[in-house]
Amino acid sequence: CTVIGLSSSGPWFAMGYVKVVKTSSYFSRYQVKYRRRRSGKTDYRARLRLVKQDKNKYNTHKYRLVVRFSNKDITCQIAYSTIQGDVVVAAAYSHELPGYGLKTGLTNYSAAYCVGLLVARRVLARYKLADTYKGCEEPDGSDYNVEAVDDAPRPFYCLLDTGLKRTSTGSKVFACLKGALDGGLDVPHNDKRFVGYANKKLDAETMQKYIYGGHVAEYQETMQEEEPEKYAAHFSSYVEEGIEPTDIEDIYKGVHEKIRENPVLAKKERTKPATALPRWKSPKITYEARKENLKAKLAALMEADEEEEDDE
Repeated sequence: CTVIGLSSSGPWFAMGYVKVVKTSSYFSRYQVKYRRRRSGKTDYRARLRLVKQDKNKYNTHKYRLVVRFSNKDITCQIAYSTIQGDVVVAAAYSHELPGYGLKTGLTNYSAAYCVGLLVARRVLARYKLADTYKGCEEPDGSDYNVEAVDDAPRPFYCLLDTGLKRTSTGSKVFACLKGALDGGLDVPHNDKRFVGYANKKLDAETMQKYIYGGHVAEYQETMQEEEPEKYAAHFSSYVEEGIEPTDIEDIYKGVHEKIRENPVLAKKERTKPATALPRWKSPKITYEARKENLKAKLAALMEADEEEEDDE
């Protein structure tokens, strides 16, 4: 910039040459991104690799184990893609776990394992594979891989879809994966991202502790002893339910048993509302009814004219 004059407010500058980078050609060729990319919800590069199917498989469904987390819920779905959109075959949510005996802590690592186990048993029951592939009924924390049974359908195969969540070691995404594996699904994976993996080895005891809520129980005991006031506020839902640190492992074992006993979600009967909903549009009337209405209007106008003549 070059100073070309002075004033009370300061010097005047003459701007140098500025190259126009985005020309009209740029804007005429600009292609808008997909809506879910613009809103930051879908990684289409990862989705393409999860969805794309081999041409020689002739429209065979490619199933995905979709895991998503919100502030108060965990969602696990078994889905496959079509041109019209994704089709969800089975789904499980952490807000269903109170029906299986888990009243609190619906978003922690142990609850994520329960949701993964629930969706696995649910989809296998749908395809009548629950008795053939029972999975790991007593998880000990070690890595489990389902094996095909002779003279029976192969295990249900799907791929893990983590969405935009960071896949770091110990993430709750892999708790859902572990639950689905122990439930009997065949998901290609590696044990490097499970909690307890260190020094190129998976510590099964640490993994088992997290499956049964041992990490929550340890934190609960520590806070009870050191900060009882903070404990009453932090674990208020546990206090209301009367859950002590020694009860947590038995609670999760009971939840796993109940999920295996009855994973299928009962359908609710559809009932009519007690009161009729208000109609915002007038119902359509027939041609004869319209003629009668017109006659009534004309008769009313005739009477009004007669009354005016009488008054005059």
